[in-house]
Amino acid sequence: MPAIEVILVDHLDRPIGKMEKLEVHEKGLLHRAVTVYVFNSRHEVLLQRRASSKYHCGGLWSNTCCSHPYPQESTRDAAERRLREEMGMNVALTPVFELSYNLPLSNGLTEHEYGHVFFAISDEKPVLNPEEADAWCYRSIAQIQQEMHENPAQFTPWFLHTFPRIPNTLGEFRLTA
Repeated sequence: MPAIEVILVDHLDRPIGKMEKLEVHEKGLLHRAVTVYVFNSRHEVLLQRRASSKYHCGGLWSNTCCSHPYPQESTRDAAERRLREEMGMNVALTPVFELSYNLPLSNGLTEHEYGHVFFAISDEKPVLNPEEADAWCYRSIAQIQQEMHENPAQFTPWFLHTFPRIPNTLGEFRLTA
């Protein structure tokens, strides 16, 4: 796999450099990321289970997709690209909020990200890229909250961190979408 560079940023999301993705996660450096949540017309969240071959968090459930913009790529373009690459979906995305987190992963890597979160509404069925995800499902907000409470270890650390903001943000999104 060719080296993929990501955008290093300061705490205000201003670019300060670029570095290879795995090295950034090994060093725990703050970098720009994108996160996508797709909802169906019943307001259920499309989740993916990360492929077990992923270098971190394989086999864990997470939001619809997430990734990193390439240097010189906008966050929206990166989010749309990854939604196509991971889930085979072409839908309009709306930016909804930004957040920063610094989360240790089980394999010694760190997700230290300044994340741009996007929402979309679609009833399109995903066509998974098996190198990225091996299963998908739709779950209601309440179902996800219950599953997170009963078995948090089945979810990615960033999903556990980000998801609590989703219910209130979804209500605001529906009013303006």
